[in-house]
Amino acid sequence: MLQKSIGVHVIVPLTAIFIVIVIGSFYLSSISNTDTETTAATATFAELIDGPIQPIPFAVTLDQRRVTLGRDLFTDPRLSGSGTISCSTCHDLVNGGIDGLPVSVGIDERTGFVNAPTVYNSAYNFRQFWDGRAESLEDQIDGPVNNDFEMGSDWDTVIATLSQHAPYLEAFGTIYPDGITVDNIKDAIATFQRSLVTPNSRFDQYLRGDESAITEAERRGYALFHSYGCISCHQGINVGGNLFQRFGIMRDYFADRGHITPADLGRYNVTGREEDRHVFKVPGLRNIALTAPYFHDASAATLEDAVQTMGFYQLGLSLDDEDVALLVAFLETLTGEHPELSVQFEG
Repeated sequence: MLQKSIGVHVIVPLTAIFIVIVIGSFYLSSISNTDTETTAATATFAELIDGPIQPIPFAVTLDQRRVTLGRDLFTDPRLSGSGTISCSTCHDLVNGGIDGLPVSVGIDERTGFVNAPTVYNSAYNFRQFWDGRAESLEDQIDGPVNNDFEMGSDWDTVIATLSQHAPYLEAFGTIYPDGITVDNIKDAIATFQRSLVTPNSRFDQYLRGDESAITEAERRGYALFHSYGCISCHQGINVGGNLFQRFGIMRDYFADRGHITPADLGRYNVTGREEDRHVFKVPGLRNIALTAPYFHDASAATLEDAVQTMGFYQLGLSLDDEDVALLVAFLETLTGEHPELSVQFEG
């Protein structure tokens, strides 16, 4: 199933990226620090507003009983073999949905192999994990539960553990006719994850018509985001997360970085196809200002570092400090409103 879908979603062709860059070069020539030219750039930006990025909907219709149950499962360390690691250990809901570490620390202090992506807005990703090996949020849940470096458990153990806890027996029995099962656990957690959306960012407010929601510098940053071609891979509701792309299109990132690990092979680990070597799911950029460090290998400590790396290896450009600052200013407008969270089951 995954291999069949590759041709549909996979990689933006190099020719398309070159076209975006070439067209963008003409557009960039109109942007400078003078008042007249800045006004012209802003006017051009207004023509781009009805473009490829869509605001996150304000409301998501979900079964709130499943959301509540999934929330409690997500934050419960009983799902791990040691009883010490929960989903929220690596996806801290009050810390941008990440743990802030280069790689996560799981059961028995074992370290993983890639940087944990944010769980917020993951419902808008067309695949889960950096290599896209899971087609749905439900499929994704199998990974950490059974991974010896993450939660180090198995479903039989999880079901037996939860079945000893009266509030879970009651909640599952009320929501699901067949009670505590693997599919029902996954359904509840995935439903909760679908509730983890962050609408009403300042950029979303701007897209909905509030021109005062972002500053002139931030508007210029989005104009650059368009003209440099960043928008080729980062678009849609999640400003990414909807296609695969090679890390290092214009220059060989991994040759420069060195010390290649199996995790660096990306999509190749799923398909075994040579053309998928170093190909990854393009990450969404929502709340990107809150989710350092960046990339699958956590090689960029700051947004400025990440923007420079993308410019150099994906576009073949050495961005100057002013353009980097403008791009970062735009990216910071993508921080949305996070849902209020509380845990029902304790002890």
